[in-house]
Amino acid sequence: MLIAQMSDLHVTAPGTAPTTAYDTNTRLAAAVSHVNALVPRPDLVLITGDLVNGPKHGEYEALSSLLEPLAIPVRALPGNHDDRDGLRRTFAGSGWMPMAGPFLHYAVEEFPVRILMLDSVVAGSAVGGLCADRLSWLAERLAEQPERPTVLALHHPPFDTGMAFLDTLRCLEGAEELGRLVRRHPNVRAVLSGHTHRQTAVAWNGAHGYVAPSVAYQIALDLAPEPPYRWTDEPSALALHLFRPDGSVVTHLSVIGDYPGREFSRKARNS
Repeated sequence: MLIAQMSDLHVTAPGTAPTTAYDTNTRLAAAVSHVNALVPRPDLVLITGDLVNGPKHGEYEALSSLLEPLAIPVRALPGNHDDRDGLRRTFAGSGWMPMAGPFLHYAVEEFPVRILMLDSVVAGSAVGGLCADRLSWLAERLAEQPERPTVLALHHPPFDTGMAFLDTLRCLEGAEELGRLVRRHPNVRAVLSGHTHRQTAVAWNGAHGYVAPSVAYQIALDLAPEPPYRWTDEPSALALHLFRPDGSVVTHLSVIGDYPGREFSRKARNS
């Protein structure tokens, strides 16, 4: 199974200025075209939060229009910039978006790999959390199919990335219990998140922990103890997760843009 993970789209309403110098709506349109053109085409597009930038009036309508050309099934969860009711309206009628309840978490069952979508948003805060109710829901879902290959997806990383400023904004409440659940369920192959606008991979409690880059814009890599918070002109990107029959997970960075390949000569291939 091949999953394309998009994260942190930060769509804005038409006519409004983006937060940074980057045209996030144009970048999402390019990402949709990029995914549609991939060979082989992914089985699923998984969006790990911050679909819009506000939320402000008109943003979810713009999001719906930008995602409409996507020729691949999509599943999404909220980030700290999202509004749960706005997401419900956007994906109403999809059959997979939960239309009631305090949280937007649900199981994706129709693919070879099961995906458990976790709502890590804490109202009014950039920092995420998993309360007792959310962790209880996850524990019940994991107990249902203990042998089936499973992915957990949430917006806030539950692990440190090594970037000091960003690590203060990760999923703090419930992260240790989440780690214990992952450790007790070796069928959890990967824990996928977003939020930091920076690709990061880590081995975490026996699973493949991964933070996706942003489709909108990246944050500069700086591992200093107290780094400044800076955007960077690195291109937008998404992740491709290949789940192999032997249970292993291979992740590739897929940079969005025109970067044509060139064939090596026979001499270069043999050097």
